[in-house]
Amino acid sequence: MTSNKNLTSWVDQIARLTRPARIHWCDGSEEERDRLTLEILRSGNLEELDQQKLPGCYLRRTPQHDVARTEQLTFICTSEKGDAGPTNNWMNPGEAYQKLSKIFENSMAGRTMFVIPFIMGPAGSPFSKIGVQITDSNYVVLNMRIMTRMGKIALEQLGNSNNFTRCLHGKADLDINNRFICHFPEDNTIWSVGSAYGGNALLGKKCLSLRIGSYLGGKEGWLAEHMLIMGVEDPHGKVTYVAAAFPSACGKTNLAMLVPPASQKGYKVWTIGDDIAWLHVGDDGRLWAINPEAGFFGVAPGTSYKTNPNAMATIQKNTIFTNVLKTSENTVWWEGMDGVPPTSGIDWKGRPWAPGGEPGAHPNARFTAPAKQCPSISSEWENPKGVPISAILFGGRRTKLNPLVYQTFSWNDGVYTGATMSSETTAAAMGKVGVVRRDPMAMIPFCGYHMGDYFKNWITMGSRVKNPPKIFHVNWFRTDHDGRFLWPGFGENLRVLKWIIERCEGRGEAVESPIGFLPKLIDTTGLNIAPSILNELFKVDRDAWLAELEDQQNFLSGFGAKLPAEIWQKYHALVKKFS
Repeated sequence: MTSNKNLTSWVDQIARLTRPARIHWCDGSEEERDRLTLEILRSGNLEELDQQKLPGCYLRRTPQHDVARTEQLTFICTSEKGDAGPTNNWMNPGEAYQKLSKIFENSMAGRTMFVIPFIMGPAGSPFSKIGVQITDSNYVVLNMRIMTRMGKIALEQLGNSNNFTRCLHGKADLDINNRFICHFPEDNTIWSVGSAYGGNALLGKKCLSLRIGSYLGGKEGWLAEHMLIMGVEDPHGKVTYVAAAFPSACGKTNLAMLVPPASQKGYKVWTIGDDIAWLHVGDDGRLWAINPEAGFFGVAPGTSYKTNPNAMATIQKNTIFTNVLKTSENTVWWEGMDGVPPTSGIDWKGRPWAPGGEPGAHPNARFTAPAKQCPSISSEWENPKGVPISAILFGGRRTKLNPLVYQTFSWNDGVYTGATMSSETTAAAMGKVGVVRRDPMAMIPFCGYHMGDYFKNWITMGSRVKNPPKIFHVNWFRTDHDGRFLWPGFGENLRVLKWIIERCEGRGEAVESPIGFLPKLIDTTGLNIAPSILNELFKVDRDAWLAELEDQQNFLSGFGAKLPAEIWQKYHALVKKFS
């Protein structure tokens, strides 16, 4: 318990609304985890996996209509509709509270109401934020225990302060017609009802760390970003820290946990975080980043020892798997995993499965695993100060347009590059190949306020940082005329990172192009890449870029009068360079 009257008063208020049978304050202890795990196992909502092969690992299957974020039911609830911006769904705060209160009313009758105090960010960090989530899902409690610093440690850091994000979550009847994920930035509050899926129910994840976080960042002068944070250590022991934002299906987690190839002797890559970065101006005038999360909530299908060996090593213990296939040996499997597929199993829907039929795992099947288990986790990942960022990478999946890598001319050029970031859809994702989707800074689904104001915050941050990170754009996905990738990707991406780091250090030769600086030379030793392929990888096609700029103009116009003048200045300068 706590003596914080602000907190206890709010908990009492929610208890009167939801009418639970009992209230449990989570302390984050091992005993609590073991007891809750046993309760869910007995209820049949969790299955124990082979504890010899996968110690501490369990499997959960969700209802078939509750398997992913529901963006169409996700709202930003601000007093003025214009403050939510054109990229968000908006609902009037009064209407939202009233609508959701009716669903929450008596919704926890006969259930336990769990109170989860949690920290986003390292304990004791001046950049961390406190949240308290109320939920009626013990499955959510177990996941929040992995993804955050939860329980007693959070209450101690909160003390008697009223400065915490109020997070209310309830399953209700899991009816998609009564499902809403509402964010109230002006109240520092999140209400989510009708779903038990991770992104909708683990309210520290996208809801606090990005939607509420980005709003707080704009208000308080920092950035909450959908970015990985990694450190690259050279053979002399020097570590350079990089942050990178990519849309989905562009290899963010794989890059965060990159394993250097044998050809790059002496190099090491250290993982700070694979999904979220909070960026602040440090006392030294540099940009510093913390990872607010304590775990990984990763997509399982496609994860393998080939694509991400560090992720595979991480999930061998103390992991909750959701909507994957359970094998006859009581282990887990999903499409894209290494080795021969199992001959039989139980699929994510709970039905008998055999190869050749429907997928065994849902395409959005997940694993929740403690970050501290990752073999590449950095010794600095819980440093309260964070780590100093030397380079920021933006990237997307473009088969013909963007070069493998280029450096933007300035911070504001980099902001423009991030603001117009795009990626082509894949058949697996959209059923249609090659459709270009704009996703500024990979934040379209996660920016909690008007994106014009968000871009302005980026520009303002650049003026406050004495030694700002260099900004780059990367594209691992350029293809030839037959659709084959020109660049090998995965661990070989370290070769690109080496040139990026050289540029940050004032080295690394480059040639100027209309869009930025291209490498004059990049290390391809041992790759057997023909000069013609290298030329294609770094080609900047004038006609393609003129068409791209027309599309960018249409997209940027949608932000109206709030789009910063600096963005339009960069657009017109780029048009002039190609004219």
